[in-house]
Amino acid sequence: MARVLAIDYGIKRTGIAVTDELQIIASGLTTVDTGELLTFLKNYISKENVELFVIGKPKQMNNTDSESESLIQPFINQLIKEIPSVPIQRIDERFTSKMAFQTMIDSGLKKKQRRNKALVDEISATIILQSYLYNK
Repeated sequence: MARVLAIDYGIKRTGIAVTDELQIIASGLTTVDTGELLTFLKNYISKENVELFVIGKPKQMNNTDSESESLIQPFINQLIKEIPSVPIQRIDERFTSKMAFQTMIDSGLKKKQRRNKALVDEISATIILQSYLYNK
């Protein structure tokens, strides 16, 4: 089997999470400056076998796409052009940032550590990936 890589796309930075090769465990990998995201992904898949990209789909409470979807779609189009060999699946990412922040509180991180937005993005990507694994 190959890994599944999750992306919590953001304007400034993007959280990345990945499964183990058996696709049992989702783990936070890193946070990348969004401008360097495609380069990072190309480099990563040159070293690791990735069978799927799972990308968060921001929705509003009424189930319509949020405004940030208009920023994600051009990235997805570019990703399809640059890495056509890896399919993409979208996962509803509502509440992942709030869940990530609560996870940080529950794990006992100090207030200063919880201000680390990069860590929130990485945990959000992990939650997106866990959601995919749970529902696959």
